[in-house]
Amino acid sequence: MADPVNLNRFRKDRARAEKRAQADANAVKFGRSKAGRDSDKARTEKSARALEQHRREDSPSGAKDPD
Repeated sequence: MADPVNLNRFRKDRARAEKRAQADANAVKFGRSKAGRDSDKARTEKSARALEQHRREDSPSGAKDPD
């Protein structure tokens, strides 16, 4: 005689496997994790701030001062 099978567990395992397959397909399709995107965004913002801090201030009229 065969062992009894819990149908709820079987159904949940199958659903879990389908979700995992969909997640793997999406990872291949979109390719980046949220942490990776956030890291790149933070690096870009930091670079922009550093560049802005080193910018020279122009004269109020917008014309260059003769040196």
